[in-house]
Amino acid sequence: MPSFRALCACLLCALPAWPQTSPGTVLPAPPSLEAVQKGMGIPCIQDLRGQQDTVGFASTAGQMADAWAASALPPAPETFGPLPAPGVAGLICPHDDYRYAGRVYRRLVPLVSARTVVLVGVFHKYRSFGAKDALVFDRHRAWRTPDGELRISPLREELLRRLPAGDVIQDDAMQDREHSLEAIAYWLKHQDPSVEILPILVPAASFERLQALAARLGPALAEGMARRGWNLGRDVAVVISSDGIHYGADFNHVPYGAGGVDAYLQAMARDRALLLGPLSGPVSIEKARTFFATVVNPDQPDEYRMPWCGRFSIPLGLLLLRETAHALKMPSPRGIPAAFGASIGFPQLPVPGLGVTAEANLFHFVSYPGVAYTLGPEQAPPSGPRAKPQDDAKRQ
Repeated sequence: MPSFRALCACLLCALPAWPQTSPGTVLPAPPSLEAVQKGMGIPCIQDLRGQQDTVGFASTAGQMADAWAASALPPAPETFGPLPAPGVAGLICPHDDYRYAGRVYRRLVPLVSARTVVLVGVFHKYRSFGAKDALVFDRHRAWRTPDGELRISPLREELLRRLPAGDVIQDDAMQDREHSLEAIAYWLKHQDPSVEILPILVPAASFERLQALAARLGPALAEGMARRGWNLGRDVAVVISSDGIHYGADFNHVPYGAGGVDAYLQAMARDRALLLGPLSGPVSIEKARTFFATVVNPDQPDEYRMPWCGRFSIPLGLLLLRETAHALKMPSPRGIPAAFGASIGFPQLPVPGLGVTAEANLFHFVSYPGVAYTLGPEQAPPSGPRAKPQDDAKRQ
């Protein structure tokens, strides 16, 4: 797998919008499944997804155990008050290298206790595949993780049957090329060996298109949950993948100068304002739109205003939470900022065998936002024992 994955993936902010082509122009063919899988750190084996990044993420059980243990070392990430109890309905969680972001993962992932997790991810390479305006699913039976196979929820097939054909793409090459979901999936699996996931990537789209996609995805998800007697938080959680600001000349983003302490403090303050503003409190269409318009040009969504790589995954994920809760007649979700950090905010975790995919310094840094979403003013209390994935399988 190539080095400097995070740097290359996030340099998208320096690229222009969708190219204007004249009639008859032949665009490059998207990467083939064979080419994508040859580039993975650990290849797929039949219907078992492999691993894209073996540099920044754990690839063995020992590395994952070491990352989990080391992530509890001080200093702790910045917090904004008491954390909600485990059983949250949703999260925004980073996906950067474990040595950089491990302490933030460790603060956030234990808040998820549901055994089925809808992962809403960044699709960094959507341009290469010509993907936009649809939700990207895979076909894999399970994902390989450092701690064994991670099962794909049967909810995936139900959603694919219920959603309009124009809303979905099912493509293993697209999913296999992406690292933003495997990063979080491995922490979930290490915490709960019985967890299952439903991975979805979100390429470029206008806010109106994201809203329309969520308006159909939420009720479809709720229908599958209701059939099983499942609730948000207790049985299903929505975890949204996103790193925060990417600051530096390499990211084409230096609004406070080339770098240094003052630039770092100002960039972090602006991200902190997003966590405490549109990403916190009751989830609403207006807040999701405000976030979207802050980080991209709404008229040209490919154009960054602030290079948050979750510029599409966050609005889609928040609207999905809102629509699902509404369809289930559950309280509306509310955001609680839970953790915040940056690639230069902590000492790197001492995990043997793990590397980093990009440098981190005062002239090149990435922030790590963490927000938990509960139901209503406080997390809705469980109404019964959690359903187990194997219980669901017996009903199929």
